[in-house]
Amino acid sequence: MFENEYDVIVVGAGHAGSEAAAAAANMGSKTLLITMNLQNIAQMSCNPAMGGIAKGQIVREIDAMGGYSGLVSDTSAIQFKMLNKSKGPAMWSPRVQSDRMRFAEDWRFRLEQTPNLDFYQEMVAGLIIESHKVVGVKTSLGLEIKAKSVVLTNGTFLNGLIHIGDKNFGGGRAGERAATGITKDLVDVGFESGRMKTGTPPRVDGRSLDYSKMTEQPGDDVPSKFSFLDETKPLSKQRSCHMTYTSNEVHEILKEGFERSPMFNGRIQSIGPRYCPSIEDKINRFADKDRHQLFVEPEGWNTVEVYVNGFSTSLPEDVQFKALRSVAGFENVKFFRPGYAIEYDYFPPTQLKHTLETKLVENLYFAGQINGTTGYEEAASQGLMAGLNAALKIQEKEEFVLKRNEAYIGVLIDDLITKGTEEPYRMFTSRAEYRTLLRQDNADFRLTEKSYKLGLASENRMRKMEEKKDKSFAFVNFLKDKSVAPEDANPILEKYDSSPMKQSDKIFKIFSRPNIEMKDVRIFPGVEEFIQENELNSEMLEQTEIQVKYSGYIAKEKNNADKLNRLEDVKIPNDFNYSRIKSMSFEAREKLNKIQPTSVSQASRISGVSPNDVSVLLVYMGR
Repeated sequence: MFENEYDVIVVGAGHAGSEAAAAAANMGSKTLLITMNLQNIAQMSCNPAMGGIAKGQIVREIDAMGGYSGLVSDTSAIQFKMLNKSKGPAMWSPRVQSDRMRFAEDWRFRLEQTPNLDFYQEMVAGLIIESHKVVGVKTSLGLEIKAKSVVLTNGTFLNGLIHIGDKNFGGGRAGERAATGITKDLVDVGFESGRMKTGTPPRVDGRSLDYSKMTEQPGDDVPSKFSFLDETKPLSKQRSCHMTYTSNEVHEILKEGFERSPMFNGRIQSIGPRYCPSIEDKINRFADKDRHQLFVEPEGWNTVEVYVNGFSTSLPEDVQFKALRSVAGFENVKFFRPGYAIEYDYFPPTQLKHTLETKLVENLYFAGQINGTTGYEEAASQGLMAGLNAALKIQEKEEFVLKRNEAYIGVLIDDLITKGTEEPYRMFTSRAEYRTLLRQDNADFRLTEKSYKLGLASENRMRKMEEKKDKSFAFVNFLKDKSVAPEDANPILEKYDSSPMKQSDKIFKIFSRPNIEMKDVRIFPGVEEFIQENELNSEMLEQTEIQVKYSGYIAKEKNNADKLNRLEDVKIPNDFNYSRIKSMSFEAREKLNKIQPTSVSQASRISGVSPNDVSVLLVYMGR
């Protein structure tokens, strides 16, 4: 039925598990993906969308590394938007509305076509751990499957409990049972566990809505895409979303159900996501607001099912229904299913190394919501890193860790293992101190070569990145060398009320001025000819414009990052005993002994470790 032993077993086939299995298998490891239901591979359990603020950057990074999330997002997209276009490129964040069924279908097909990857449908009920090393898994049918490493990506399934009003029942997702056994095995060997909650809104019948009472939200006029490869194309047609609002009347109806809400009557003790609160949470926390936005999102090209983004709730179904019927456009709404909250086990991520391997059990990796994160994108990126590091360790190769100045993925993992999380963590651009370097447009420049050297990114991906890099930088150099005369430049400058030129100057300098765009520069003599001769595409032109416009900011941030890396290079030995450093604060010693940072830079980011503590540590280490 199985191989005698796998290199990597991945437990769970959500976004983290799918990326983990793909990464390990594509790196040549014999991999088994076990899930409770093979029909639900890469299921979009919550909203039918990928990307968004900072999350879009993560999907671009996954794609640059050779993961599948960007490709699948492109093939299943029904709408594309580049968010924050009015701000600088560090803030630009791609987002797609997805066809939920196509998304899962494409993921499954891609995984089935991935060499070295086997599948099995059953619940993993426990782990086989010998001498603090994982050696396999046990299934609910009593099967024991041996493995050199195991990646746990259990999502919301570990002892999952679903709440709808005063009713609750075991489950990992609507219509699916919870997973049991793994938490006990991990706690028995010394892991600390906790409970978190998340929620989801009702799904409704789009035929029962009156869209004329809502505001249409179309996609971009010129849509882009996620993947850097030519395998996918931008959308030629798109489906619109819509927006409507709650009201005081809606809020009053919802409040009637608060006493039956598990959030307010004490039955849910765990903490929910701060940045995606339930509708009852919003009314409670933002009592001064008389309305909240609701985004009405289609679940696919052809289905009538609609996702009511912004109305996440665990209130009784009759209260949900009555309240929604008071929303403009929802007067005749019909439910497909009510919203619900779900509580599940997670393991504080300070118990992990930067590779996402656990400190307590060798060759055991955690990725996704088991680490206290929320969001498909955060989960997928952790899965990718856990899968590739599991493969590297089995192959006796050096571990792969991304730094904070190299990727949002690096920021995410460093935040988790250094600071931990007591509420579901989600990524924001504000969490990245080097976000000018970590843009969505240059994820391939940052990561593809690294991934190619690991054996994950393909030759085709590497060649495509090199061509884009060479051509865009050649164009930058051309603009630095090429001059433009006042009579050619001044008509453009006058149009933008920019100071006229009195003598010839380099195009680079003119292009650096505010409001001057690529379309203006292309009029200057010799520029269009260079573009045509070198066959520069839109990505290369965009990259050139960013390198010109933001060269000063990029250089400054790179200099700051280089300073940080000097501390990153000061490594701390394994099992370093901080208790001996009496001149360091007690809190710092306690936190450092618990987290065991690998570098002075990581130590400096731990909550409770002051700059003075870092200075003492550097002196103690002879620096």
